[in-house]
Amino acid sequence: MTKFLLTLHVLAAIVAVGPVTAAASMFPPAARTAQDGRLGTVRLLHRICRVYSRVGLAVPLLGFATAAAMGVLGDAWLIASMTLTAVAAGILVAFVLPRQDEILERLAAEEAVDRSGTVQLAMFTGIFNLLWATVTVLMIVRPGSTTGA
Repeated sequence: MTKFLLTLHVLAAIVAVGPVTAAASMFPPAARTAQDGRLGTVRLLHRICRVYSRVGLAVPLLGFATAAAMGVLGDAWLIASMTLTAVAAGILVAFVLPRQDEILERLAAEEAVDRSGTVQLAMFTGIFNLLWATVTVLMIVRPGSTTGA
């Protein structure tokens, strides 16, 4: 059962978190270059972020189930990973998605998009991506791992 849960957890992370990190990273430059009401790419990137962030809820749920099955819920590396995951989710929900909404609304109203707004969005997106990369490293290296890595 543990291998099955771990497989689902890893697949969910790849399928859900990967598209969010890629689309969120592509959004600021796409928003800067969107002109003349051509918002298809920007809307698509925003939709990917919204939809896959909801699908991404499966990642920590499956991770928690996997950790419980493995008996490692109290391990420091897992607690750190869960904390970083919560912070990453908070940044996505509180800073990245709302700023994407604002920028998309401005573009749809054919208003100028302030460059500082897209730069700030890129910063929050970078922090989100860095947190996920750190969680990934913790999941692979796991201090005290029995895999010998």
